[in-house]
Amino acid sequence: MPDREAGAPRAATSSTVVRRERLRFTGFSLERSPSGRVSCQVTLEFSPGESITGRAEGQASPAGDARLGAEAAIRALEAFTERAITFELVGVKVVRAFDANVVITSLIQRGDDGPDRLLGCYLADGDMVRGAALAVLNATNRILGNYITAR
Repeated sequence: MPDREAGAPRAATSSTVVRRERLRFTGFSLERSPSGRVSCQVTLEFSPGESITGRAEGQASPAGDARLGAEAAIRALEAFTERAITFELVGVKVVRAFDANVVITSLIQRGDDGPDRLLGCYLADGDMVRGAALAVLNATNRILGNYITAR
């Protein structure tokens, strides 16, 4: 029998099934075309090998780009719930606070018993568009957690 320290965790067996309790943000891309169009893609993962993708396209602009990041995240979430829960983006705002940029998103959700209005934020000093997508995920975290638990 191998030596093991008291209180040391036992190794997991190969038959252990990992049950994820939340979606994981795994990818983000933003492509700009020479004609001024922007395409944003957000990829989420629920279980290994099960990826969910959301896309949004529109005209390039500073405020519009952040909105596209948020919309792409919303499309991925709605694909995951098979539109059992839908979201409407009220707005995206980038605010300078405490020497950092904070992206704030406001959403309305339909289909869950939770609150209708959701607010999420993300400290995004680098990429505001990616920050908008992550702010949406922060806003919807509890709603999706309830959805996954009931699934």
